[in-house]
Amino acid sequence: MADGQSRNPFAGKRIALGVTGSIAAYKAVAIASSLTQQGALVDVVMTPAATRLVQPLSFQAITHRPVVVDMFELLAETEIGHVTIGHAADAYIIAPATAHSIAKLALGLADDMVTTTALATTAPIVLAPAMETNMWRNVATQGHVRTLADRGWTIVHPDAGHLASGAVGEGRLAAPERIVEVTKQLLSRRGDLGGLRVAVTAGGTREPIDPVRYVSNRSSGKMGYALAETARDRGAEVTLITTVELAPPIGARVIQVERAVEMRSAVMDALPLIDVLVMAAAVADYEPAEPSDQKIKKDSQRFSIDVAPTPDILADVAAARGEAASPLLVGFAAETERLLDNAKSKLTRKRLDLLIANDVSLRDSGFGSDYNTVTLLHPDGRQIEVPRLTKVEVAHRIWDEVNAIRAGASL
Repeated sequence: MADGQSRNPFAGKRIALGVTGSIAAYKAVAIASSLTQQGALVDVVMTPAATRLVQPLSFQAITHRPVVVDMFELLAETEIGHVTIGHAADAYIIAPATAHSIAKLALGLADDMVTTTALATTAPIVLAPAMETNMWRNVATQGHVRTLADRGWTIVHPDAGHLASGAVGEGRLAAPERIVEVTKQLLSRRGDLGGLRVAVTAGGTREPIDPVRYVSNRSSGKMGYALAETARDRGAEVTLITTVELAPPIGARVIQVERAVEMRSAVMDALPLIDVLVMAAAVADYEPAEPSDQKIKKDSQRFSIDVAPTPDILADVAAARGEAASPLLVGFAAETERLLDNAKSKLTRKRLDLLIANDVSLRDSGFGSDYNTVTLLHPDGRQIEVPRLTKVEVAHRIWDEVNAIRAGASL
């Protein structure tokens, strides 16, 4: 089973958070809160200007750690603040970053805790600018941002929206959750799935009857998204092939599809480039044989739809793979009766390396729920019962098993 660090990139990590004098400084409190709740030790450093917008006590109350503003302040009897924090940091987030602070950072100037900590650290740095639109678009600011990006800094570009000036435009600090997710992605590269290339399918396919109607199922896509997110958190390079439009995991490559035939095309294109394929999508078994080009009008008569089988994506993948061991194939079987019998049959027929069987008739589990109750089936007959857990926790269990399979194959 993966350790806590593999499952949660923030667990036990030291994150430095630099706050500069932008009106958006108050949003940094939410960043500190999120990082702390996810298990990180957060050291906040502030410019004097930032303290005029938000009090250091706000950060200290959340992080339970001292906030450093004075660059000559000693954290302990012999520790220099910016050196100690910079050396200890696993990642450094500067949010919000003003145009002035960005210019100093690009030039290597160091006259406050935020800029000196940036020079003292070798950790990855995440920069989230926030300023008025014309300041953001100014050629000088853009040049400084490019300089920092060229040095390997990760830039979380500002959003467009209402600004403190009352205008509407670019320059608004990116959402705190996006800044946190970008940082998580940077740290996750050291996870136990580091270097693994995976593709995950998600959601129920939609097979058109006419331009406004389709045949589909109750799949929400939540399990597929949980698998993609947890794989990303554990270091994998993720391609998510999806029919739904949930918030995608930051850093994942997302391919939007609708029909089974489109999903098959996306999967087959990805096949030569991946190490693991997880088919979590609920692909329709049938599609209307002749969809109407125009909306079918309601009348007093009943009508029927002639259907044809959709592509069998897993069968096509297994055939394309042949006798090779890669990519590793993981399938799902959503059943309402004879769960294990039906799942074992699918495991054999599709020549899978692992199959996840879930009874979707259970209350508050499966389709649409945030929970799942599953059984993991191996070709050699082994069965692993996973009790009702959140879909994120189930996803981690699945990746644990994928890791175990890969380790066995490499012996």
